[in-house]
Amino acid sequence: MMATISQTVSKKATLSDRLIVVLDRIKTPVFYFILIGWAVLCIAPLYFTLVFSLKPVANVYDPPLFWPIPFSLENFRDVIGALPLFPRWLLNSTIISLVVTFARVLFCAMAGYAFARMEFPLKKFLFTALLISMMIPGQVTLIPNFLVVGPGIIRGGLKIGDLTIPTGFGLMDNLGGVILPGIVAAFGIFMMTQFYKSIPKELEEAAMMDGLGRFGIFFRIVLPISTTQLLTLALLTFQGEWNSFMWPLTILRTPENFTLPIGLNWFRGEYYTLISKVLAGSLFNTLPILIIFFIFQRYFTQSIAGTGLKEG
Repeated sequence: MMATISQTVSKKATLSDRLIVVLDRIKTPVFYFILIGWAVLCIAPLYFTLVFSLKPVANVYDPPLFWPIPFSLENFRDVIGALPLFPRWLLNSTIISLVVTFARVLFCAMAGYAFARMEFPLKKFLFTALLISMMIPGQVTLIPNFLVVGPGIIRGGLKIGDLTIPTGFGLMDNLGGVILPGIVAAFGIFMMTQFYKSIPKELEEAAMMDGLGRFGIFFRIVLPISTTQLLTLALLTFQGEWNSFMWPLTILRTPENFTLPIGLNWFRGEYYTLISKVLAGSLFNTLPILIIFFIFQRYFTQSIAGTGLKEG
């Protein structure tokens, strides 16, 4: 009886070991198969956008569909030729994206350092409010932002006797109106706060012993060692501002002040039946982001892996 039980247990153990060995052998190929399939799904839209934009309008659906034959750049020439304001739109998008990126990186870094290292009244309350604000959809704050940036919360200003206090910045149809609400972001502050909490305090204490104040420590010690996080925040900010559509559409009125996404949206409405020209126009908006991402992807992945590892 004991021998039979022992043999049964031994067989079950053998089957379990074999199953584990089989799973170990197939899990890597299955993992790579899923990964490759997902990569193909992600890359295919961009690839076909490039292929169709490099084919003449008359041949866009002619085989082969996977390769630009016949090859032509006429779609890109037509986009630039049909849009005389294209260089101006490109310049406007570049100015807005660069200014917002620089300002947001600086101010978010300063605010994040303050939350991570300094003590001040209502610190926890303000940080909690900051986290709550990250959960509010942008559509909810669209009208309040419009009133503050444009005509003001009280039209005509707040009158106190003979004094009129403006309640808005009056930046309608101005690039400044697009820039102003984006110079600080709750996510950026949270991201930098979590990173600065992971920096050893001994570095700052040593700098204080050498006579540095808070600003000296921040600009000479803290900023240089947070390059990876700053570049990641800059990349995310530039991408968001470059592709921004709703807020610039709300603020800007004249075609000369349009950004590239707004101008290309007009172009798509005019040439929606000419798919190759529409795709060529969309590439003008996509390629700068792809180039920037591939240049800085190492910093991006490092920061995403390291951000938020330390709490409280």
